[in-house]
This record gives sequence, C-alpha cells and structure tokens, in this order.
Amino acid sequence: MGKKKDDIELEIQEAVVEEKADQTTSSKADQTTPGPSYSGGEKDALEDVKEQTKKTIQMIKEQAKEEDPKLTPTLTLRTILGGDFLTADMVRRQIWLFLLMVVFTIVYVAFRYQCQQDLIAIDKLEKEVLDAKYKALSCSSTLTEKCRESKVLEALKQNKDSVLHVADQPPYIIYIDE
Repeated sequence: MGKKKDDIELEIQEAVVEEKADQTTSSKADQTTPGPSYSGGEKDALEDVKEQTKKTIQMIKEQAKEEDPKLTPTLTLRTILGGDFLTADMVRRQIWLFLLMVVFTIVYVAFRYQCQQDLIAIDKLEKEVLDAKYKALSCSSTLTEKCRESKVLEALKQNKDSVLHVADQPPYIIYIDE
C-alpha cells in the first residue's frame, strides 16, 4: 500500500516483460534447437513460477485501485485535523464550490484594497480642505484688521498727497417719494 502508482505499474510491466521473455525463449528452444530437454519436474517448476507471477500481478492490480476509503459516519476532531474527510472523491464533487470560494475571496480582497485606497485619498483631501479653511480664515481676519476705520485713517495720514479726509458733518438722509 505504501508504493506509489508509478512504482506498481513499473513492477507490472517488468513482470510482463519477464513472462514474455520466458515464453519466447521456451518456444524458440522447442522449435529451433534440439538442445537440452526439460524433464517433467523442471517443466512443472517453470509452470509454477509462471502461475506465481500471474498471481502476483493479479494481487498488485487489486492493491493498485484508486478508490478512496469510505468516510466514517461520525466526524471527529481527529478526522478533521488529519484531513481524512478531504478525500479525492469529496474534493472532485465539490470542486466548483471551492473555485467559487476562491473567486469570492479574491473579489473580497480586491474590494477591501480599493476601499482602503479610497479612505486614504479621502483623508488626504480632508486635510487639504482643512488647510484651505485655515488659510481663508487667516486671510479674512487680516482683511478685517486692515479695513478697520482706525487703520484706514492712519493709512490716509501717512499718505499726505491724498484728498480724502474724515467728514466733518454727519451724513444726510434723502427721502424720495414714489
């Protein structure tokens, strides 16, 4: 049982070749040369060897079946950890399920990777928006500071050539009838 299928097939082929060689040598010896004749005991011994070879070949063929052992009705931790429940027959029957599971796993990993890339891009854009808001707030406060009346008057005093000055009279309100 410990031998591989290729080893068993090699042994079978060697036995068949030996058997054919024995048959051809014995038939040639009988037909062509009158050489030594075998006694009755030697012929019986040769026939016994041939029959034993045939029996051995038959036994090897019976042992070289590719059938899987039948599963036990109970599923134990030992059969799971040992991998006994993953017989070739069960795997052959469920191959499309395994392929579907592999495809779903690949799709899941790809979507997760894409989602992480999108989250990284979103974080980067949020930081840019926050920086832009801070710049806008800074510019707004600078503009507000420069537009104060005291700052405008100070700027006018520094510019002597300007004709602008502070009004001496309050503003007039003009009413228009419609």
